[in-house]
Amino acid sequence: MPLETAEYLLALPEIWVLGMACLILVLDLFIRDDSRILTYLMVQATLVVAALITLAVQVPEPVLAFGNTFISDGMATVLKLFIYLVTGMGFLYARPYLQDRGLFKGEFYVLGLFAMLGMMIMVSASHFLTIYLGLELLSLCLYAMVAFNRDSGTCSEAAMKYFVLGALASGMLLYGISMLYGATGSLEIAAVASAIAAEEGSSIVLIFALCFIVVGLAFKLGAVPFHMWVPDVYHGAPTPVTLFIGSAPKIAAFAIVMRVLVDGLGGLVADWQGMLVILAVLSLAVGNVIAIAQTNLKRMLAYSTISHVGFLLLGILAGTPDGYAAAMFYIITYALMAVGAFGMIILLSRAGFEADELEDFRGLNARNPWFAFMMLILMFSMAGVPPTVGFYAKLSVLQAVIQVDMVWLALVAVFFSVIGAFYYIRLVKIMYFDSPTDEAALQSNPGLRAVLSVNGLAVLGLGVFCCCISS
Repeated sequence: MPLETAEYLLALPEIWVLGMACLILVLDLFIRDDSRILTYLMVQATLVVAALITLAVQVPEPVLAFGNTFISDGMATVLKLFIYLVTGMGFLYARPYLQDRGLFKGEFYVLGLFAMLGMMIMVSASHFLTIYLGLELLSLCLYAMVAFNRDSGTCSEAAMKYFVLGALASGMLLYGISMLYGATGSLEIAAVASAIAAEEGSSIVLIFALCFIVVGLAFKLGAVPFHMWVPDVYHGAPTPVTLFIGSAPKIAAFAIVMRVLVDGLGGLVADWQGMLVILAVLSLAVGNVIAIAQTNLKRMLAYSTISHVGFLLLGILAGTPDGYAAAMFYIITYALMAVGAFGMIILLSRAGFEADELEDFRGLNARNPWFAFMMLILMFSMAGVPPTVGFYAKLSVLQAVIQVDMVWLALVAVFFSVIGAFYYIRLVKIMYFDSPTDEAALQSNPGLRAVLSVNGLAVLGLGVFCCCISS
């Protein structure tokens, strides 16, 4: 069956990113090291044009294309735009760090573009094979990015752990998809949903398929008890790579959960809701409690990520439109907070020195009050302190859970959030009340300082905006 021009238009953002990634990969071979900034500028231009194309081709109603393997809808448009934004910020934060360490290579940005393409495919997937292809494209790029600093044994070890556990997760997911195909006779998400709805009860094959799929998704999200790769990868990877892994892919992970569990397996909501309850409670407990014992900021933020995944799952397991909207709002705000927090580590780092220990932030207020305030905003937002946007993100999730009469679950989330506030406030205490160990002024790229300031103020400004519209 021939494809129509309208179908290509719907996938024009993906086609553009793919074409530019291939073009930049080739052109970078002929660019001298002292002119590598051209590669960076082409990559950022690619993101800007991709955003414009995405806005231009958006459709008012969901549209299927390419044999029902691709969907264009409102959720895909919004998530893609935020993926572009967060990816662009991550690339900007990464540039001074890579330049100081002789790692400013075109391969970093090309891998980032291909990883972003995988995210875009995941966001617009309406077929289980499309989801798997997008997920593997993303994963393979992230494995290479973690090992980007080839002279570092720590990076190589983290990449190997990530690769082995990621392959295990992919195998689990693929096995679940194969069982789902055997039970329903299709891999189209809409057809699978129809086949499940047509059955009077959940068959044993469907339950087994659901278990494997949830396990695979939990690995990718970093939910407990499938979280063991998260702290090691966050700690071992170069900070710009940690920033990238901890931000934009989380948005794509939310999309894949929505496509698979909500759109495809919505008829089994009673079954996967109980699984997500267990994953959410364990993630909230383990993430917040173990983070208290961390002295390395990247590992602390890794366990913080695990706890935030617990909140994300709370919104999804509510099983209502309000819950899904709250989870989407939560993951977008978390991505903005995460990219800013890791950006602060890059700001304080310099050649031969990684500012990834809590002690490295001692007395930051005495060295630079403005960026101490930016970090305070980001930490308070992650802790859920009003009037930052993190507070309203958590509040919307808790409201969605309470609406489905799971008050006990909301109380558990609040309890562990109070525990989690300790390690965020501890960092604020270190910045404002401890004497600095390094009196040197911060030396950093003006673009990095400007965007990091906008990042921090946006977290505060969005919170004030939410306060205004809710009052």
